Amino acid sequence: MNDNEQLITGLVAKARAAQAVAATWDQARTDEVCVAVGWAVYNDENIAILAKSAVEETGMGVVADKITKHKNKVLGLLRDLKGSKSVGLIEVDEARGLRKYAKPVGVVGALAPVTNPTATPSSNGLAILKGRNAVIFAPHPKAKKSSAQAIGFMRAALKKVGAPEDLVQLIEEPSVELTQELMRQVDLVVATGGGAMVKAAYSSGTPAYGVGPGNAVQLLAEDADPADAAAKIAVSKAFDNATSCSSENSVVVHRSLYEAFAKAMQAQGGYLCGAEEKAKLRSWLWVMGKDGHEGLNPKIIAKGAAVIAEGAGFTVPQGTKFLMVEAEGSPEREKFTQEKISPVLTLWRCKDFEEGLSLVVGITDACGTGHSSGIFTHNAGYIDRMGLTMRSSRIMVRQGMASGNGGTFANGMPSTVTLGCGTWGGNITTENIHWRHFINVSWLSLPLAPSRPSDDDIFGGYWERYGKTSSGEEEVMKKKLESRI
Repeated sequence: MNDNEQLITGLVAKARAAQAVAATWDQARTDEVCVAVGWAVYNDENIAILAKSAVEETGMGVVADKITKHKNKVLGLLRDLKGSKSVGLIEVDEARGLRKYAKPVGVVGALAPVTNPTATPSSNGLAILKGRNAVIFAPHPKAKKSSAQAIGFMRAALKKVGAPEDLVQLIEEPSVELTQELMRQVDLVVATGGGAMVKAAYSSGTPAYGVGPGNAVQLLAEDADPADAAAKIAVSKAFDNATSCSSENSVVVHRSLYEAFAKAMQAQGGYLCGAEEKAKLRSWLWVMGKDGHEGLNPKIIAKGAAVIAEGAGFTVPQGTKFLMVEAEGSPEREKFTQEKISPVLTLWRCKDFEEGLSLVVGITDACGTGHSSGIFTHNAGYIDRMGLTMRSSRIMVRQGMASGNGGTFANGMPSTVTLGCGTWGGNITTENIHWRHFINVSWLSLPLAPSRPSDDDIFGGYWERYGKTSSGEEEVMKKKLESRI
């Protein structure tokens, strides 16, 4: 047994011992523990420490926004957990004679991203504990200190209410090798982060929930209110310097609203780059890596708009919150189609709804298929077309997407920081990953009076239209008739 395997084996052994205790809890005890841990990562004193630590350690995001994110995500998640049954008999279907019993999944390995090193463990940890599981976090190496602080608060809360502290643990000195070993030994993996991380999770041989890349796109139809849309999208785009995978990357605007929307966005703190500035920004946002492939420049990820502009070689007015560029050509050829993980937004024009919808399809197909899209309209037909057409796991209507996708107090989406993207994004589910994904369910089936359908019930309509004789039988009958002549 090598050192990596030995370290992870030790963590997993402690997690299994703690989880064996949690498996004996009833619903009331489970909920008590969740509320205690939730308070530890919700109260103002602790989240101020976490937000400041995350920004100082990673250089990403905005302290005030991270505090807001913590407050909203944790409270939203606790709202979803309250009153939800995750222990024992959780559902009865008398008509079908079915009963469903919830059981823990065991020990979960949770990978946390550098962009959200404290909110992600806090939120995922609560969902995992709701199922009476243990969790071992693998933080990003560049965010290990702030993640450790969040997990420390959670462990202290467990101790305070007499629950095993080892229900929540972390790899203190994370590495790729340790993370791989963790994924190999646990019962379930949840990977929140970049594509390479998610691919590794799915390749680990352990059941896994991963998330695909984000590239949120909004569409403004001709009946949209450009001022309302700008107010919501600007807040969403600038929030925490766009650390969220749900931060809008493109907005497709009906040509009749384009100028009004662009001006409204400028009034909200946006700076519209000229052609020369766009070219400079293009060269600064995407750079050649050591592997010889062009990729997103790490120096711009979740940085402020002024910092990004300065790095690109131009200046912006004081108070600028995000940069905007105008798209040229098709989504396949425009580099600014891509996810940018920074306060940089791409504006597109469309002549009508059909062209706008086609552009949204093209943009998301070029990058971020399966993640999310949105529309500003009151036209029920347009809304339905979005729902029917888009290969998006979540579609927001008249909402900012950075908050809306992961659940807010003004929509019905489950609160989460982990967003499934379905097979479109290489994921196992399109759902927002929440507590229901961290339980096993036993289906108990009671006997019912037989209720077998007749052949006519199933095939009657088909017979009326095509007849009961198969093509093969017709050929046999034809040959018999010919033999008699």
